[in-house]
Amino acid sequence: MNETIRDMDKQIMELLSRRFGLYIDEMKKNRAETGQGFSVVERNDELDYISGLNQGPLSKEFIRKIYNELLSHARSLVEPPRVAFLGPAGTYAHIAMLEIFGESIHEVPVKTIHEVFTEVGMGRADLAVAPIENSTEGVVTDTLDELMEMENKIVAEKYLRISHALVSVSDDIKKVKKLYSHPQALAQCKEWLRKNLPNVDIHQVSSTSLAAETASWDKLAAAISSEASAKIHNLNVLKTHIEDSKQNYTRFFVIGKRENPPTGNDKTSIVCAVKDRPGALYSLLRPFNEHGINMTKIESRPDKKKMWEYNFFIDFIGHKDTTVVKTAMETMKEDLVFLKVLGSYPREANS
Repeated sequence: MNETIRDMDKQIMELLSRRFGLYIDEMKKNRAETGQGFSVVERNDELDYISGLNQGPLSKEFIRKIYNELLSHARSLVEPPRVAFLGPAGTYAHIAMLEIFGESIHEVPVKTIHEVFTEVGMGRADLAVAPIENSTEGVVTDTLDELMEMENKIVAEKYLRISHALVSVSDDIKKVKKLYSHPQALAQCKEWLRKNLPNVDIHQVSSTSLAAETASWDKLAAAISSEASAKIHNLNVLKTHIEDSKQNYTRFFVIGKRENPPTGNDKTSIVCAVKDRPGALYSLLRPFNEHGINMTKIESRPDKKKMWEYNFFIDFIGHKDTTVVKTAMETMKEDLVFLKVLGSYPREANS
């Protein structure tokens, strides 16, 4: 190896040791003084700064990924965050979680979305990752119901490109007689299945990773799952990218206790119910227009406690602690039965 490169490597390692030694000391001090752990805003600031220094030839995305893992490992040397997700390992929620937090965390896999919220609500997890909507199949109603009841906050969002694979013990697609997957994954691949596996027996399971695990026990079975699940369960990947839409994204929320300060590029989620009178919905939406607030999503959901009444879940650009948002929400309250702020969080670039 070139001596100049060796000298550079030595300097890099010396600087990394010093840098992360200081980082660990700072984390310990902060935890002792405030009792607070992982902060999405602080992590994003660090990654934005570091990737902004990059001058190539490595891409900014690669630098962010490498430094996210370095930061994750450093945090784990103090106290790794406990993160609940819809498991088992290999699900898209698991993949999203690792992209957010890095691999040096304490994973808390659970079987249902209700359990995802319960783990963080009961303090058995510090944070949780839950799917909220898919670009082709729409909203995840179980998550909406949990958001309605939770006492914690949305602290981050994550958009994950979803790419499904057909996986099996067999290496021949013609031998596949049974197919396992999650209902949303099946729906996202229905045209491909109609053309390529029209006569297969379809079985719905609670996650794509469980589908891969189930298929691993049967030579005549296959699963629609991630390639990560295929690797975990030693399955052959018969076909990749079988989703009908190549613009297939799932949006995830990170749930936690620590609220975020404004960053200047935030999104806020609320849930509310309007009074039963003419023009009430118009009155709800009017303040967004009057105050120049961009509403990015509105979703209605039946109120489970009151027949034929609805709650509205709304996302908009801005932070709850800014003057313009505070003023708009005060105006809205005049026409609402209730209003609950679910969280203000950094807006992801492609949202």
